[in-house]
Amino acid sequence: MNLQKFKSIFTLLVLGTIGYLIHKTTFYFWVPKLYQDNFVYTLELLYLFFFFFSAFLILVLDMVKQKSINSVGYAFLLLTTLKMGVAYIFLKPILAANLEKTPTEKMSFFVIFIYFLAMETYVTIRILNNKQ
Repeated sequence: MNLQKFKSIFTLLVLGTIGYLIHKTTFYFWVPKLYQDNFVYTLELLYLFFFFFSAFLILVLDMVKQKSINSVGYAFLLLTTLKMGVAYIFLKPILAANLEKTPTEKMSFFVIFIYFLAMETYVTIRILNNKQ
């Protein structure tokens, strides 16, 4: 079994866990518990959603790489656009709520989105730089 292709997903898991622990620690010290309890989505749910979507994206990019390395960039753009659409659907209830905790929840959502997007971009760059 070729475990090399799962190296990127393992890296994503490790970095996602580190990001989650930092995020959770930051929330513990600076965000009141009452705010966290009233969030539309918990941090755990958001990290799981973005982790699974990113893992799916990486697996698809790996399959595209096997078929045609020249199509990896296009697949990345397509899947990232799809991810943004799904993330917007997730974000709509947060945007609709106009409570005092809403800016904290919005910022948290976007931090998680950008964090996983950066990891996906890094993996895609590695795939594209390893053309062989």
